[in-house]
This record gives sequence, C-alpha cells and structure tokens, in this order.
Amino acid sequence: AAADALSPTFVHPTAIVHPNATLGQDGDECFLDIGDNNEIREYSSVHRSSKPDEQTIIGHNNLIMGSCHVAHDCKIGNNNILANNTLLAGHIVVEDYIHTAGAAVVHQYCHLGSFCFIGGGSVVSQDVPKFMMVSGDRAELRGLNLEGMRRRGFSATEEQHEELGQLPVICSMVQSIHDSFSESRRGI
Repeated sequence: AAADALSPTFVHPTAIVHPNATLGQDGDECFLDIGDNNEIREYSSVHRSSKPDEQTIIGHNNLIMGSCHVAHDCKIGNNNILANNTLLAGHIVVEDYIHTAGAAVVHQYCHLGSFCFIGGGSVVSQDVPKFMMVSGDRAELRGLNLEGMRRRGFSATEEQHEELGQLPVICSMVQSIHDSFSESRRGI
C-alpha cells in the first residue's frame, strides 16, 4: 500500500516515505512541511498543525523509523533519529542531532535539546537539555551524551578541558538548561 499524504502537505521531492505511512490529517488550512532527505518508515504518522497560523515542520536529513508518531505543531530540526515506536505529542520542539531509542514517549510542549539521547522505553515529561542522556519511566538525567558527542566530532579535549565553562559547547548546554526553567517551558 502507498503512503497517504493529505493536503496541504509539502513533502520535499528527496524525502522517502515508505508504504502505509500517513502524512497530514483532515483539517482546514492546517499545514505540514517535510524537508529534504528525510526518511519516514512504514506505519509512521505525522500530523499537520492544529491551527491555520501554525505548522508542523520536519527539517532535513531525519530518520523516522517504523510506527513513530509526530503530533500536531511539532518542530523537528535536522539530522535526528527517532527509533521505532517513538511517540511525540503536540507542540514539541526537537533541535538537531537528537536520538531516541525504541518506544520513547515525549509529553506535549517538551523541548529536546541538540545532541541529547533518550533511552528506550522512556517517558519524557519535561525538557531534555542539550548534550544530555535521559532514561526511565518519568525520564531522569543520566549524564552527558559523550558517545553521541564523539560521533558528531567533539574532541576529547572539549570533553575534558580544564576551562570547560569557557567552551562554546558548554555555554550552549548551560543556556539550554537555563532556558528549560522559563515560564513557557516544562522544566527538566
């Protein structure tokens, strides 16, 4: 069976959508934009926005494995991997280079920072700061995603530098943690 794409849905011509994936949903003047070089595997669903002035956006170079769900108004960045049965509720922001293990569930309005890792079977109900690993039923911080950082080219020098607080990558992580406590966010 072919994939179903309900209008108005834009799927970049280089995206690969496998059979039985569903893109969009019934609704008036709601939008879904799927970028360049994405792969959406079998039985996954990606919903359009819930309001005409919003969009559900899937960036570029993402792999959404089988039976995943991306709900309305999610904003997914670039180079992410959502493993089988990952479920994202509405209004979630996913930055770049995040990775989930299978059967991860993320509560609405959560923010997943770049380079974070979510362990298999985790239930995420709060933000996950950049570079962090979380896991568990009501996921808890488990440490830095050092392996993910190594795979993305961060050096051991950056990981063990004596002046860590001055490195741009650390400043970015600290800002991500700080931002998670703003009034419009869910905390960590």
